[in-house]
Amino acid sequence: MEPQGRFDGRYLAFLETVTQLRPNLHRYCSRMSGSVMDGEDIVQDALFEAYRKLDSFDDSRPLTPWLFKIAHNRCIDFLRRRRVRTEAEAKSIADVAEDVPPHKPHGHDIKLAVEYLVQRLPPRERACLLLKDVFDYSLEEVADCLGSTVGAVKAALNRGRTKLATAPDRTPLAVAQNRKQSSTLREYVTRFNRRDWDGVRELIRADARVLVADRFSGPISESPYFGNYERWPVPWKLALGRVDDKPVVITLLGGVDTWAPHSVIQVSLIGDRISEITDYGHCKWVLAHARTVAFEQPA
Repeated sequence: MEPQGRFDGRYLAFLETVTQLRPNLHRYCSRMSGSVMDGEDIVQDALFEAYRKLDSFDDSRPLTPWLFKIAHNRCIDFLRRRRVRTEAEAKSIADVAEDVPPHKPHGHDIKLAVEYLVQRLPPRERACLLLKDVFDYSLEEVADCLGSTVGAVKAALNRGRTKLATAPDRTPLAVAQNRKQSSTLREYVTRFNRRDWDGVRELIRADARVLVADRFSGPISESPYFGNYERWPVPWKLALGRVDDKPVVITLLGGVDTWAPHSVIQVSLIGDRISEITDYGHCKWVLAHARTVAFEQPA
């Protein structure tokens, strides 16, 4: 069961102990899932699962591979639910010959290729390249994280690297927004910036939920969400924007002459009413790991 309401002190203390690992966990889950926001949702789920299993964790073992293994399994669950697993992934990696040597194409920048093209690979190859070529895990550590063998990891690396070396350099096309939903989001931002909280609530379904990453999860009617923004002691505004070509709301902080992106908010709608708000204000790495960030400059 995921945390509900305000997160308790023990869970927040656990999150504090893994602060240094969070950016890398997010980077991994983002590239596995194809979205910096889906990646953070997966990390949130993985960390809560790890928290629940702490009593069974062997503290003589390193924490990082254990957390990556949990996060990886959550990524695979996410991909299964989204039905994007390929026939290549359906074939058990254990069936691959273990004597296939790893091969890195000459002159190809693998780290950059992984960061931008890895989503085109089947999940197993994707995971092996991220863990080995981005996070510099040893073959043995990668095998441990994936519940596989060193030989099978080598084979997956060989296949994945070869595919990336010959992949064309292109980016996915943007998906057109539903006009009615876009109008609702624009009105939400306008009313939010005016601190018109009654007007904001008119745009939100009665059963809507809010997740403030690392802080709160539950019905928006029971949350301090709007009051927290009202009391924020720095100049701020919301703006419509896009992160990795996905429509979002971006929180901006005011400077001397301009506004700078601070964090991202994902707003889900049913029809023309808001059904869920996910605010990543406490997770700065979400925007940092995005490939592209664009937003409308406030008036």
